[in-house]
Amino acid sequence: MANHKSAEKRIRQAKAHRLSNRYAARSTRTAIRKLRNTTSKEEALQMYPRVCSMVDKLAKKNVIHRNKANNLKSKMAAHVNKLT
Repeated sequence: MANHKSAEKRIRQAKAHRLSNRYAARSTRTAIRKLRNTTSKEEALQMYPRVCSMVDKLAKKNVIHRNKANNLKSKMAAHVNKLT
């Protein structure tokens, strides 16, 4: 167990960051799923920038790798462009 005040604080901070990151990741995955299940092009075009922003924020915070973020955005863009 931690013996120093700084180590105890680090544990508290890590726990808070982990919860925040999990919430952001889960809500982003839900938004991606909604976008992929959308059949309306107008609705998808409105959702796409918001979901891309969420993915970029996860990559910026190192919750996901930047290449994974780019792959997700590319797949979503292909899906939106394929809709009629």
